[in-house]
Amino acid sequence: MTAAPTVPREQAIANARRVLDMALDRIARDRAAGRLAPEAVDRLCLAEARYARRHPQPPHRAAA
Repeated sequence: MTAAPTVPREQAIANARRVLDMALDRIARDRAAGRLAPEAVDRLCLAEARYARRHPQPPHRAAA
């Protein structure tokens, strides 16, 4: 028997990130086009608010 080929950790993470980004892009397009159910939009709003609380953005500074 031969062992299954292994994927390097960095490649696995890059692959997962690519799939996640594609899914998030699709959700954003569907949301903008009004194709999501109101319950789904509500859940997205809650998730976005939770993310914003956990990952606060530094204040934006204009270039001088």
